[in-house]
Amino acid sequence: MTSRRYAFSTPRLWQRLRGLVACCIACGLVGASTLAFAADAPSDLLRIGSKRFTESYILAQVLAQTVAARTGKSPTVLQGLGNTAIVYEALRSGNIDLYPEYAGTISLEILKSTEPMSMDAMNQALAPLGLGVAIPLGFNDGYALAMRDAQAQRLHIVSLSDLAQHPELKLGLSNEFIGRADGWKGLAQRYGFTQAPTGLDHGLAYTALAQKQVGVIDIYTTDAKIAQLGLRVLQDNLHYFPRYDAVVLYRLDVPTRFPKAWAALQTLAGSIDEHAMIAMNARAELQGVAFDGIARDYLASKTTGAVAGTGNTADAARRGFWAKLFGPDLARLTWQHLALVAISVAVAVLLAIPLAVLVFPHPRLRALVLGATGLLQTVPSLAMLAALISLMGVIGVMPALIALMLYALLPIMRNTTTGLAEVPQGLRLAGQALGMTARQRMRYIELPLALPTILAGVRTATSIAIGTATIAAFIGAGGYGERIVTGLALNDDQLLLAGALPATVLALLSEALFEVIERTIRRRRA
Repeated sequence: MTSRRYAFSTPRLWQRLRGLVACCIACGLVGASTLAFAADAPSDLLRIGSKRFTESYILAQVLAQTVAARTGKSPTVLQGLGNTAIVYEALRSGNIDLYPEYAGTISLEILKSTEPMSMDAMNQALAPLGLGVAIPLGFNDGYALAMRDAQAQRLHIVSLSDLAQHPELKLGLSNEFIGRADGWKGLAQRYGFTQAPTGLDHGLAYTALAQKQVGVIDIYTTDAKIAQLGLRVLQDNLHYFPRYDAVVLYRLDVPTRFPKAWAALQTLAGSIDEHAMIAMNARAELQGVAFDGIARDYLASKTTGAVAGTGNTADAARRGFWAKLFGPDLARLTWQHLALVAISVAVAVLLAIPLAVLVFPHPRLRALVLGATGLLQTVPSLAMLAALISLMGVIGVMPALIALMLYALLPIMRNTTTGLAEVPQGLRLAGQALGMTARQRMRYIELPLALPTILAGVRTATSIAIGTATIAAFIGAGGYGERIVTGLALNDDQLLLAGALPATVLALLSEALFEVIERTIRRRRA
């Protein structure tokens, strides 16, 4: 009787499950089209990228709005793509056309030169790569180390050589600075530092310093919080750091593909001094003004001669937590996040369940496959994204979807094999006695009995995907992570929460949906 009941109930259960997966795929495909539009569809629009810190966000908007004002076409802006390696890979692979960069970074980090290079020398080295550097924007934003002024006075520290005499001080440095060719390693060798620095996000380092959790941090010399927190910038008395003049790093075909846009960008040469850049950074980090508003006000001030910095300040002051949470980007980010989760989990289901069924009768092969999928779980998410970008040569939606799908495989596969292993042997023998083939037993007896456990794996995979999808913003794939990434750059706790809270709500809603599905299955089996 048991086998017969499942024989009648199985088609309906599996039809519902297939319908759910098909719905997820359909929503995901439409969402993926939306997600991919900015990077893939409008090839006739200039694509401008930025790194994941305040100044780069602002400069990308300055470049984009300058082009829009003079050509009538607004470029696509891919904000906060990550560190130098990710943004440079996006440029090299053609996913973006240009982005604001710094001369010192190009010569020492990208071109791996042992000495700073001139513009001509950089262009000669970049030309074989199909890249070029142009349009010096007019200011130098160099690296430096800084500490609280009161502590510096007490310890009589003025220069980096003085700092080397105090190995007891804890250094909190950005992970990029620690790993850069022109960063910590060379600096430690030049000055004889013996400290082992702690890696910190650049936006959070100022908070750690203010709360006395670290004694020294790395800074950009145009950071707004230097003056706000009363920090002492330590003198580079052995002249380790080169100049980091802001420039535009671009693909060599840009001037011919976008002649009007390129002519517009030329007008920015030498137009931004260090004081103007510090003021723009301050409006973002201290007043909460949106990046596009800062760029718009600055460009308007250059045209009219008015003082920059007054346009959006009042609006920014009113942008409390609820305004950030229910901002105009909420619907777009929700759709993007849903699409990333739905399509990655649906593909994982279509791959993991058949693979688990295939390897289940073979214990050694099953252990090998589960071990391989388990190994994927140990790879840090950002490392996974970086590896996929390098392999695929693209940024944005596809690497994010593949990464999320890989992370979803293990819980689905493990639960499928566990559910099949829990099927009573007597039922298998009963099916065999009724003349069922192995395939029929799997379809009509084993999979229906394992279905609740399989569904629990899909439920776990969905929860993991909702949380992990927030990293997609680091490579321009959108989702709630956009707010989190921007909040990190600005050290804005409210904006961080405005990104994290919707993701939490989405996770709770998915849990409620799966609970309803599981109760429906239990009622039909009762």
